[in-house]
Amino acid sequence: MILETARLKIIQCDVEILEEAVKGNSNVATKLDVKVPENWTEFGKEALEYVINKLEENTSESGWWTYLPIHKSENKLIGSGGYKGKPTQGGEIEIGYEIAPKYRNQGFATEFTIALIENAFKDDYVKLISAHTLGEFNPSTKVLLKCGFEKVDELNDPDEGIIWKWELQKNKYIKV
Repeated sequence: MILETARLKIIQCDVEILEEAVKGNSNVATKLDVKVPENWTEFGKEALEYVINKLEENTSESGWWTYLPIHKSENKLIGSGGYKGKPTQGGEIEIGYEIAPKYRNQGFATEFTIALIENAFKDDYVKLISAHTLGEFNPSTKVLLKCGFEKVDELNDPDEGIIWKWELQKNKYIKV
C-alpha cells in the first residue's frame, strides 16, 4: 500500500523491503527505485530487524509497522516511521516517525504524521493514537501539537529519563 500527500509518497514496508533496507542503502534504493541518503534513519538496522521478526511471527500485523516517506520531487527516501504493532484490544495504536536532518523544519514530519493518523483512523477499530517523546518541548512535540495530540502523562524511563505520553482520540480528531 502507498499513502500519498502533497509532497510525499509513503510506502508500507513488507518483509522483502525491510530485508533490503537491512542489507544496505543501495539495496533499498534499487528495490524502491529511489535515492537513499546515508543518514535517512537514526532508528538503525536493529529496528528494521525487529519489525521483520514481528511480521514473520504474525502476518496479520501487516500494515501496522514501518512506512517509508519518499520526497516526491526528489524521489528520495527521507525518513521512516509508522506504527508499533496492530491496535490493542481497546483500539489504541502507537505511532513514531523520523525525518532525515536535511529535511527537518520544513513540515515533512507533520505531513508524514497526518498521513499515518488518517490511515490509522480509517480502521473502525482504532479509537486512540498514542506517541511518546522525550520530556521536553522539541520538534517532535511541536509536530504532535500541530496534529492535535494532547500530553497526557509523564513517565520515567530508566534509559531515556523523563518521557511524555501523547494521545489523540478519534472522536476529537479534526483533519489538519
